[in-house]
Amino acid sequence: MAKIAVFNQKGGVGKTTTTLNLAALLARRGADPLVIDLDPQAHLTGICGAVVTASERSLYGFYCNGASLAGLIKFSKAGWKIIPSHLDLSKVDTQFGKGPNALNRLNAGINKENLNTDRPILMDACPMLGVLSLNSVFAADRILVPISADYLAMKSASQMERTLRALEQVLKKRVERRYVITRFDARRKMSWDIERRLRERFGPELCETRIAENVSLAESPSYNRDVFEHAPASRGARHYSALLDELETCGFLR
Repeated sequence: MAKIAVFNQKGGVGKTTTTLNLAALLARRGADPLVIDLDPQAHLTGICGAVVTASERSLYGFYCNGASLAGLIKFSKAGWKIIPSHLDLSKVDTQFGKGPNALNRLNAGINKENLNTDRPILMDACPMLGVLSLNSVFAADRILVPISADYLAMKSASQMERTLRALEQVLKKRVERRYVITRFDARRKMSWDIERRLRERFGPELCETRIAENVSLAESPSYNRDVFEHAPASRGARHYSALLDELETCGFLR
């Protein structure tokens, strides 16, 4: 099944929220997802209750000591698998540089251990363009780009497209991607204007599903829960369910 990097160079657009809730719903549907937290802030790791005290027991152990990825897997509170992050991951850029071996390290590890033979892998990418985010792109079959419904995020989406096109010169292929609008407020004219402009820019690569601004989505991480556990009848839960349906229908997960 597909390896999907959830990536945007701009923070605050719903990257971790999207990874969390898609993983939770995939698990509820029996897909046995594996999530890899590549963000040194480790927000997703914390929400899932998979915090580690020693950096060697996180993804950093894979980069620093060559630890087995499978051996680093922990279980979230909801029962799905995650390879946790740690603040020490921020050292990876300076320790390994940006040569081909460094950039392909995660992909090589996943393939060597056959981790995605029968399960989807979701990678919560670091928002800063560096070794960690590039590792997620090099490992990915698909890229999902959340874009919050504001003008700065729309501008960053164009930068993301330029970045991906540049990377494709190295990858020698075009990585399939989808853009999804988050924090959409139907009461604001700006939200509709941004959707129109993104639709003109990305066409069918922009998901039909929009993730609305929603209190349940915003507050669920403070309870260390995904939205389906926290508020299963909420608009946020309905929208992420619709998004997963859309991604499954178009074959994005395979």
